[in-house]
Amino acid sequence: MINIKEDKRLNTLNHSCAHLLAQAVKHIYKDAKLWVGPVIEEGFYYDIDFDGYTLTDEDLEKITKEMKKLAKDGKRIYREELSKEEALERFKDNPYKIDIIENLSEDETISCYTQGDFTDLCRGPHVDSVKECKNFKLLKFSGSYYKGDSKNKVLQRIYGICFDSKEDLEAHLKELEEAKERDHRKLGKELGIFLIDDLVGKGLPMYLPNGFIMWNELENYIRNKEIKRGYLHVLTPPLGNVELYKTSGHWQHYQDSMFPKMEVEGEEFVIRPMNCPHHMVIYGNEIHSYRDLPVRIAEIARDARFETSGSLKGIERVRTFCQNDSHIFCTPEQIETEFKGVVDLILEVYREMGITNYKFELSLRDPEDKVKYHPDDKMWNMAEDKLRDVLNDLKIPYVEKIGEAAFYGPKLDVQVKPAVGNEFTLSTCQLDFCLPAKFNLTYVDKDGSKKTPVVLHRAVFGSIDRTMAYYLEETKGVLPLWLAPNQVNIIPVNNEYHLEYAKEILKKLKEENFRVSLDSRDEKLSYKMRESQIKKIPYTLILGDKEQNEKTISYRKYSSKETTTLSLEDFIKELKEKIENKK
Repeated sequence: MINIKEDKRLNTLNHSCAHLLAQAVKHIYKDAKLWVGPVIEEGFYYDIDFDGYTLTDEDLEKITKEMKKLAKDGKRIYREELSKEEALERFKDNPYKIDIIENLSEDETISCYTQGDFTDLCRGPHVDSVKECKNFKLLKFSGSYYKGDSKNKVLQRIYGICFDSKEDLEAHLKELEEAKERDHRKLGKELGIFLIDDLVGKGLPMYLPNGFIMWNELENYIRNKEIKRGYLHVLTPPLGNVELYKTSGHWQHYQDSMFPKMEVEGEEFVIRPMNCPHHMVIYGNEIHSYRDLPVRIAEIARDARFETSGSLKGIERVRTFCQNDSHIFCTPEQIETEFKGVVDLILEVYREMGITNYKFELSLRDPEDKVKYHPDDKMWNMAEDKLRDVLNDLKIPYVEKIGEAAFYGPKLDVQVKPAVGNEFTLSTCQLDFCLPAKFNLTYVDKDGSKKTPVVLHRAVFGSIDRTMAYYLEETKGVLPLWLAPNQVNIIPVNNEYHLEYAKEILKKLKEENFRVSLDSRDEKLSYKMRESQIKKIPYTLILGDKEQNEKTISYRKYSSKETTTLSLEDFIKELKEKIENKK
């Protein structure tokens, strides 16, 4: 979805449309006091004091009608520069504008823009004429505290969007509607996946029974993949001593993203934001020979990071999350092989899960600015070349990001473009020369000397929470059979005649470890069928006289009107094949 704020033309157009909105408001509500109307990623808004009046949908229609009339009139927009005294006089009847002016520095240029009978305080820039703002849509309104402070007055915030053409506007509105239907927060509520309650805390999701099934399937899926590839799974505590994070360096560099420390019996603890320090301690618990390496330590680990409330979004951006984390301890000579293994695993998972819209980014150090990186030219050059070689050998297209490497080494990020919204990092693999040295980690080399291992930090599912959000939005909640919380819903046509047969089928399917429900409510068949579709259940079984007499089952797949009849054995075979192949 386009970012209006970052597009120069659309930024200017939307800001001008915010002024058109303000002008229309002043025409209809003479006593309304305007505050500010900035451009945002999604378009624009204007905060307005209606003196206690709360807007309705009818008000939005009135304002829209007046805006269209003004746009058709097509007044030109003029810029004017003012002294501070002139500005204070010009806007003397608006305390909100007066506050802005009084807080400007003495040497700051003050400007205003005029269109017809309306003038507003503004830095600009603007389009030439209000006629250019005709392709707009007012989207919604809400209450908003003045200056974002709950102690202040509640203003009315009106949101809108504007494009150069009617076609672009309609395409965007269609995309917004699609985004609303795909929003994992909406789907999560409808499908009983997760719950967030302020009483528990913002950004602290609770997974409901359906959500836990989905979670558990993803966790088992990735853990089994890792076990087959020689990963050793561990379990570590969700908090640690502050000294642990001082040793790792996270306390010095990452403290702002951590929850505050707590003191118990003279010791200071903190909820962990990542798992690296714990895994370093586990590796250091034993003496290792070069023959032992690589050592691949993995954990499905619960972490917590402080995110501002404004950045939280369902289970996509949270304050507590679960990482599919691993740390691979290896020799410098093993970097290429281990990195290739990680890339292979990522590609295998993406193939099986149907993730196709992604790109690889290789983050490297800036050779012109070496001060902020670990000082070892030989190691950097060797590591970067090895990562490049792997991607080239696998014929994977990638983009090099100079200066984007971490302090401790180069990294690979896999950027995923979801069905709606901006792309984000789903998988990552980071090379680290520094952390093992901070924990004095070693291995005994062939010549008997002690060497420091290199560590690859990697996560295939950056977090299980985010992967769930991504998958819900990609599929519109129509989850594949292996992930669906309820795989089969059984509906007897008539409880009096067919319920016992339905219970028999239920028992046999449960014995095969399928997730099955039986709808035996005294409701019409059509009602129960429709509800099964609303819940997006992959298979709905309809069992009547024919099925009972012939010992068969009939089913409809989600969103299909076609009914298929077959033996229970063949049905079980079909389900198992689809689950096994992740179809």
